[in-house]
Amino acid sequence: MKNWIKKDITKDQVKELCQKYGIDSLTASIFARREITKGNDILFYLEDDLRFLHNPFLFNQMEDAVDRILDAKDEGEKVLIFGDRDVDGITSTTILYEYLKSIGIDITFKVPLGDEAYGMNIETIDEFAANYGTLIITVDCGIANGPEIAHATELGIDVIVTDHHNPPEQLPENCIIINPKVSDSGYPFHDISGCAVAFKLIQALRYASLDYYKEEICLLNACNTEDGYRIDCVKLYNNLVVDNITIDNITDGLRISDTKLVEFLKGQSIFTWDDKETKKALKEIFGTAVEFNTFELRPEIAKIIPPVANLTLDQLNEKSKIARYNENQSSLLDGFVNIYITYFQQIANKAFAAHEQQELQLVGLAALADVMPLQNENRIFVNYALKIINSGKARRGLLELLSRLNLLNKRITATDLSWTLIPAINATGRLGQPELSIQILLEEEPSKRNEIADKIIGLNTERKSLVSIATELTSYNAQISYEKLSKICLVVEKSIHRGVIGLISSKLTQKYHVPSITITCIDDQTAIGSMRSCRGLECTQFLSQFAELFSNYGGHSKAAGFSLPVSNLHELQKQIEKAALSINLQDENDNDIIIDAELPASYINHDLFKIVDLFEPYGENNSTLTFMSKNLKIIGYQVVGKTEKQHLKLNLDSGEHKIPVMFWGAADKINSEFNVGDNINLVYNVERNVFNGMETLQLVALDIQK
Repeated sequence: MKNWIKKDITKDQVKELCQKYGIDSLTASIFARREITKGNDILFYLEDDLRFLHNPFLFNQMEDAVDRILDAKDEGEKVLIFGDRDVDGITSTTILYEYLKSIGIDITFKVPLGDEAYGMNIETIDEFAANYGTLIITVDCGIANGPEIAHATELGIDVIVTDHHNPPEQLPENCIIINPKVSDSGYPFHDISGCAVAFKLIQALRYASLDYYKEEICLLNACNTEDGYRIDCVKLYNNLVVDNITIDNITDGLRISDTKLVEFLKGQSIFTWDDKETKKALKEIFGTAVEFNTFELRPEIAKIIPPVANLTLDQLNEKSKIARYNENQSSLLDGFVNIYITYFQQIANKAFAAHEQQELQLVGLAALADVMPLQNENRIFVNYALKIINSGKARRGLLELLSRLNLLNKRITATDLSWTLIPAINATGRLGQPELSIQILLEEEPSKRNEIADKIIGLNTERKSLVSIATELTSYNAQISYEKLSKICLVVEKSIHRGVIGLISSKLTQKYHVPSITITCIDDQTAIGSMRSCRGLECTQFLSQFAELFSNYGGHSKAAGFSLPVSNLHELQKQIEKAALSINLQDENDNDIIIDAELPASYINHDLFKIVDLFEPYGENNSTLTFMSKNLKIIGYQVVGKTEKQHLKLNLDSGEHKIPVMFWGAADKINSEFNVGDNINLVYNVERNVFNGMETLQLVALDIQK
């Protein structure tokens, strides 16, 4: 019997969220139960504008990366992008290659083909050096390639690492590193994809093409308050607040030399919101001997954002959408800063929106493919990608694949992409031909894209067959391993295809609810393995125990890979089995159903879609909303499906209307656990049922209690 768990929350919690963020009580209660109560977290559920993405220059070394790339452009250098074979690596390589080529850089790319290993390799570096190459940019790899980077440096090649994998204890030296997981990266959100990191680099390069790159500007306001005059200044550099100063309780006759203003404002462009009032206050504070050279921004901003034309700075603060989510607002200029950055974003959109629209479709795909947590800016990436694709503007390459996967002319969800499009693109890398996916995304000729799309779909069919074969070959030994080790499942099967070992590990983890490792051999000398984890065990940390046996290894907390000499394989098995004895896994109770909200029967209607859509996209760290309703009457049923475990389609009476419910694999429950005429309590998800273009609400039962 399953446990229904609905976390207790208080009316005050719900009321506070409703008042602060202007949301209804049902939405507020779901936020409270999911412990999404901080403004910086709620923002990414209530807002989807690109304005809310983090500034790329928050990466401490982003400016260095931009300058090095611009130098390469100016000097006509040869540049190589080094990517990976999975969806994240394919999309990263595509968008960076596309952008660098568009600005005139002599650019080529390299991704692992056939049985080539993940990450940088010496052969490619030597070949690039022989061709007079001088700059390598890695995407979705590189952070674990210290020796290879050192070799490149010896050959006079500079390296920029853009990656998102867990860094090793010893970072690569003599290179520029853009990786949110590096401890001193400066970036506020660690869990973005490799493609998102590449997109951040592109954003920074685009900003560098504008007039204000590396320019310090100052926003200034002076006013009279109850406690005397007050001066606020905020300094921005690359659209980031880097310094601020406030002087308050000022009386008449203050000498400017007695303040920090002269040094603070030296050599900067100074902008005001209301120039007349600000200069009047400054004159009353410092007298006529001091003159400030300022420029009023309000009229310029009003041309782009008309509603602000007649607002005072106080009113601007009150209406600032960003300020609503900022729990640490400390300056009277916060609203000014926010509207200035929004204004700048609008200007940039006019120049770059069409290109970003194409790139962000791939960034959204990468977030789903690499199972990034659907929190923070990942929500904007995925929602934006879905919005563009569903508007009929899918980018070249994706359009052809979506057509063959029968995903056009319907509302595509994150789940659709994860279960259909992403596996098809991944199949090219798994079967050693990732260049096909890059080609289809770059190819301008429609007929050629159609030819490539057919090849990709063919590879995906082959991938499915290889998974079936591998599943059959590994099932017996997997069962034996699980029974023996209990806390980990380890399978070594030398005859399965290298491209599906990650999928087999995922299947084993889902089946046994323990971390799983699948190993195969690509030849007589080299074995490769893939690990998938759960219940709190971190992959890279676990694998680090066996580092001396590996040729290389790396990855994320929940997924990682490695290679090693076949001669080390037996020793690795022994050490993993020994290590399994001391693994501590978090408890995982499959019988627990966590309920987001209890709904009266009258709430079960199309209005629920508004709530369900608000919390989209669903996936990692953002599970599908689960509701509970009580005292619903079964008025009819139908057994459906031709599989061994048939499904149950129920009709319930809510008192106002009939409610359709699907209960998958539960046909045996009717007339045993409940019958027609019974009143039941129901735990369920809400989904759209689309038939002949008509969209209706359908519940999917998770559990029923009579």
